[in-house]
Amino acid sequence: MTDILEPHDRRLLRRQMLADDVYEAIKTMLMDHTIRPGGRISIDGLAREFQVSSTPVREALARLESEGLADKEPLKGYRATPLLTLEEFEDLYSFRRLLEPWAARRAAELIDDTGRERLAAELSTAVEPTSVDYAGYKSLTAHDNRFHTLIAELSGSEQVRLAFERTHCHLHIFRLHYDRDTGPEVLVEHRHLVEAICSGDPGAAEASMTQHLINSMSLRLRGIYDQP
Repeated sequence: MTDILEPHDRRLLRRQMLADDVYEAIKTMLMDHTIRPGGRISIDGLAREFQVSSTPVREALARLESEGLADKEPLKGYRATPLLTLEEFEDLYSFRRLLEPWAARRAAELIDDTGRERLAAELSTAVEPTSVDYAGYKSLTAHDNRFHTLIAELSGSEQVRLAFERTHCHLHIFRLHYDRDTGPEVLVEHRHLVEAICSGDPGAAEASMTQHLINSMSLRLRGIYDQP
């Protein structure tokens, strides 16, 4: 028998869909710097622009605050968070280089058929970017987050997984810069990582993750801070 949503349930579903749409719209504006980093976010202005009440806008900003993309200032409202400074950028990658190579090593030590299937399934969702904006990179950003979170989970340490998730590093890194050439490189490195983990070779998995992070930091992103 097909389940039929009651009117109250349908209203809740519509509200959730509306809230999600508003969240994605504001997130895109933040990622593309349509709302400039550090700039004030007008709840009333966004509500008028999206032709909605202030409620879904406030709900969206609360979610974005939890991801580190918006800051709430007492008695002043919300601002977009600034981009990572060079010091914050280097600190984030120092943290990742402590955490993620260990997670990859442990994942290779513990890998089983279920883990291999989950890694292969996640790789199959990866899509190269279609444009140099958040819309083009959205799928890759989501995949990057799921992929690294999955490796942390396969390490067997819930604390490691939570520590990685709390950085929301994928959002802050992609917010810095979009480059159509980045996508294929990232996906090739992801495939190498999966091969190393699935082969059950802890040393190769650790080395592959370390190189992946070095490439991301030094080859793909570090030069942003040298630009005038």
